[in-house]
Amino acid sequence: MNIQTSLKIILADSIIGTVLPEIALLDLPNWWLAGGAVRNTVWHSIFGTECGLVINDFDIAFFDDGGNRSQELAAKATLTAQFPDYVFDIKNQSSFARWRDGRRTYSSVEDGIKDWLHTATAVGVKIDTQGEWQFFTPYGLDDLFAGIIRPTPAHTHNPTADKKASGFLEKCSCLRLIPCSVKDL
Repeated sequence: MNIQTSLKIILADSIIGTVLPEIALLDLPNWWLAGGAVRNTVWHSIFGTECGLVINDFDIAFFDDGGNRSQELAAKATLTAQFPDYVFDIKNQSSFARWRDGRRTYSSVEDGIKDWLHTATAVGVKIDTQGEWQFFTPYGLDDLFAGIIRPTPAHTHNPTADKKASGFLEKCSCLRLIPCSVKDL
């Protein structure tokens, strides 16, 4: 079994398997579910109760040059009505830099996800119109499945990435922190 099949099995057997088809129905342009929901689901599956990381929210990234914040708010309202016990963070990566100080402008949703803090967090998943699972894994899946916290190239010396990593380690001592340089990726 390949690593993407393992990822699909883990996610399909979690709340993500229920939420993902509903996200697809929103018909957001070029969207991915990524971030902590994916990462924490995998780590909890691998490390079990020793890993206290849970889904805090569902990070849904999409890209629409002509879009505005109302798309984000409408999608959030729809998903919150369907899943009131969960939080949805939906962001148009096209406009992200306009309202988030210090962020560069992204050219695609994938460009935005590549810029997330850690390699194990920069993993996207979606279901296409035929119900097939798709994955975006710019740094591969090895770190995710090995429980490695490694900053992405843009965040190798970022105190925010270091602080988040410390928080992960506090809740899941099975993880390993591996600082890296750009040449490592």
